[in-house]
Amino acid sequence: MCGICGILGRSNDAAGATVANMMAVLAHRGPDGEGLARTPHGVFGHRRLAIIDLETGAQPMLSNDGRRVLTFNGEIYNYLELRAALEREGAVFRTASDTEVLLEMLIRRGPAALAELNGMYAFAFADRDTGEWLLARDPFGVKPLYYAALPGEVVFASEIKGLFVHPGVRREPEWAGLQEYLTLQFCLYDRTLFRGVRRIEPGCYLRGCGGEIRETVRYWDTHYKVDEHHTEAYFVERLRELLEDSARLQIRSDVPLGAHLSGGLDSSAVAAAAARRIGTRAQAFHGRFAEGSRYDESGYARIAASATGCELHEVTITAREFVEDMPRIVRALDEPVAGPGVFPQYRVSRLARSHVKVVLGGQGGDEIFGGYARYLIGYLEQALKGAIFETQEEGRHVVTLASIVPNLPVLREYRPLLQHFWRDGLFDDMDARYFRLIDRSPDLSRLLSQDARARFDRGAVFDEFRRLFNHPDTLSYVNKMTHFDVKTLLPALLHIEDRVSMAVSLESRVPLLDTRIVDLVTGMPPQIKFHGGRTKHVFRNAIAGLVPDAILNRKDKMGFPVPLNEWMRGPPVREFVSDVLLARASRERGLFDPAAVARLIDTEAAFGRQLWGVLNLELWHREFIDRPPA
Repeated sequence: MCGICGILGRSNDAAGATVANMMAVLAHRGPDGEGLARTPHGVFGHRRLAIIDLETGAQPMLSNDGRRVLTFNGEIYNYLELRAALEREGAVFRTASDTEVLLEMLIRRGPAALAELNGMYAFAFADRDTGEWLLARDPFGVKPLYYAALPGEVVFASEIKGLFVHPGVRREPEWAGLQEYLTLQFCLYDRTLFRGVRRIEPGCYLRGCGGEIRETVRYWDTHYKVDEHHTEAYFVERLRELLEDSARLQIRSDVPLGAHLSGGLDSSAVAAAAARRIGTRAQAFHGRFAEGSRYDESGYARIAASATGCELHEVTITAREFVEDMPRIVRALDEPVAGPGVFPQYRVSRLARSHVKVVLGGQGGDEIFGGYARYLIGYLEQALKGAIFETQEEGRHVVTLASIVPNLPVLREYRPLLQHFWRDGLFDDMDARYFRLIDRSPDLSRLLSQDARARFDRGAVFDEFRRLFNHPDTLSYVNKMTHFDVKTLLPALLHIEDRVSMAVSLESRVPLLDTRIVDLVTGMPPQIKFHGGRTKHVFRNAIAGLVPDAILNRKDKMGFPVPLNEWMRGPPVREFVSDVLLARASRERGLFDPAAVARLIDTEAAFGRQLWGVLNLELWHREFIDRPPA
């Protein structure tokens, strides 16, 4: 796990100095070493967090003949298998690193090598003789990579703040990105909140020469070719095998390794699968709040730790830490694409880093296996519509009204969402209904200034949403919902995981995000995957016996809630929020109506989505727009 940066198309002394300064900004991503390589056509930088081959895996790495250069962030989990295959082809290796394996794969296979990789990665690979280069990112976007195309050169970095070292990359907000953030809490496609800064999308690479981008290629994508030939028992058994194999690959490390353990299904399954292979007693990490059972899953985490033989480390998180951490978290994120859970994630990452250097987590389970309550809400309406009108949008019933009833108690804690969802638009088209479930703009648009409200175009965001949601191969509602979330929400959540872990120099791995697992799940018949509206139906069956029944049968999904409601009633949180949002800079910014924000602070009984969104955007403006360039 590392930080990478560079300039393509320029390699003079000024470019070398700029890349050196970029590396300094990314030092938290790699405190164990740094390296810089110059070619006739570019400069490449690297900050190293040493995980595999601690002695000889330094970067940027040059090929044996010095012609090719690679700067790489991440891990290639199947590097031992790939190395053995390359050695059979005659390759000779100087190191024991996965970096050299990736370098040799790219030399021999070019972009086709990406199809053989099992890992999380972002890298720059270049030919010093021809000036040709490749910038690539892993299939799910676990590892970040941003770039700015400038006249005659392309600048890239693991984090946006690294790009701002370059004098040609300006700190200017992008209205289209802000509009999407206000609506969805993340940006779509390759857009960011900064004008001129783009991200390489998951599963894509850019190919170019010198300072020119020649093409963008998507080398991996989800597919929905439904496998009608196998039974549910086959899918359950195959999923169990893949979960075990993914854990086998991802525990490869030359440094201590542990696991996040929330007490939910996903982290418990990952911790259990990993603990069985680690050999020694695995270390597990959990965060809790002292404000009551609504904010405390430690009982479930202890059950999971006891069942898996993990040593559980806990941290109790406080309101004072929230006030202290929020500005530094917003800086770490680059973009505030996060809900309140980002704060306890940061605290747990700090706890984990005091014990280990690598941690495994359960990210991706909800999006891949269908774990969000809104999927069940969507299908409740779908079942009602089919029963009342005797129609079926999906060609055949995935969920009937009779089959969904036993699973409805899961929605007991989602009454506000249900009330909002049923308020209008009943029985609309599937895309309009799901957009209403995830749209946050009704909360925030009421706080916009008059000018911002006049510019805000919710319809434009919906049109972009609809392009992604209506994937031509996703006929079923559940596939449309999960496809959209895998393409948008999941990269945003991985963005958070990467930043809060790398802010404390911790490598975070996600065993559920294996392309073999996702290909299996997207190919399952929807009637099996979302049987009776049961969230994570096949996943639950696959991990039965691996995690305790008390966790397997939980109906109180929590998702790391933060007691901001309670904290907002008094110091220090109330003073912090008021000081930030009622300051002169905030009032004069022109994005939100100062009077409306003041009324919200004075009258809102709870710290809701509105206050969270406004607070994060103001902190972001302070950190990235108002501050002078580094």
